[in-house]
Amino acid sequence: MRVLIIGSHGMLGQELPRAFAGADVVGWGRGDCDITDADAVRARVAALAPDVCINATAYNAVDRAEEDAATAMAVNGVAVGALAEAAATIGATFVHYSTEYVFDGSKRDGYAEDDAPNPINAYGRSKAAGEHALCEVARAHPAWRWYLIRTSRLFGLPGASANAKRGFVDTMLALSAEKDRLEVVDGEESSPTYAPDLARATRALIERGAPSGVYHRTNDGYCTWFGFAAAIFRITGWRGTLVPVAASAYPRPAKRPASVVLRTTKLPPMRRWEDALAEYLDPSLISAGAPRARSSSPDGR
Repeated sequence: MRVLIIGSHGMLGQELPRAFAGADVVGWGRGDCDITDADAVRARVAALAPDVCINATAYNAVDRAEEDAATAMAVNGVAVGALAEAAATIGATFVHYSTEYVFDGSKRDGYAEDDAPNPINAYGRSKAAGEHALCEVARAHPAWRWYLIRTSRLFGLPGASANAKRGFVDTMLALSAEKDRLEVVDGEESSPTYAPDLARATRALIERGAPSGVYHRTNDGYCTWFGFAAAIFRITGWRGTLVPVAASAYPRPAKRPASVVLRTTKLPPMRRWEDALAEYLDPSLISAGAPRARSSSPDGR
């Protein structure tokens, strides 16, 4: 099986080759193919002829997207349609990742896979456009195999790309090393998701021959940002003071959904986010300055 991973230097993209161990994996970074050039995408994908094409790229600067909506839309929206069409044309299974930010956060009991998107910021609108573009290609190729995987609050080893940003967990670790008092927003409920777990869940979805369509894949359970931080510091033993604050204390350009929990109705749940976090934050590894642990559990459970 030849697997093409587009965005292989990002937090999720770098985990996918490990998840697809044993396959013929080809990774493309930013310099390997301009995904906003539809002609180049079509030619390069056709020349490689992968069996599986996974799009792990994204413009994920949520606040910057408010001022740079055109770039966000080009990467998260238009390019997804071009990649999907290139994969469909050669019959390659296609995987694309989306986000909880396609929803407005008004549904307190969580969102199922078939709930209609209603984004409230530019980033969410660009990701919803990518979902729509993929579904349009799927309608034109009814026999084609494709998966749209929505996930949320990804954490794991920082990506290797020049534009990779430090995730929430590592940001909290860095701040706690410098300060003895931290304020964290006690809002925006969502499900933290461990990148290696999501990568393995992606392979499991493909290999079980699941029907094409939309799937939610997050670690089980949910929390606010404050709850996430509190779990981090329980594991690491930080003795500082953690203070919950309202989102209004830190106004940001992009409006955030108050509560977006992605319900998994098509597949068994993945393991609890607290268990995945504990593995990532193995105290013996952190104290020794060693690389983070990586899960070996199948299907991210």
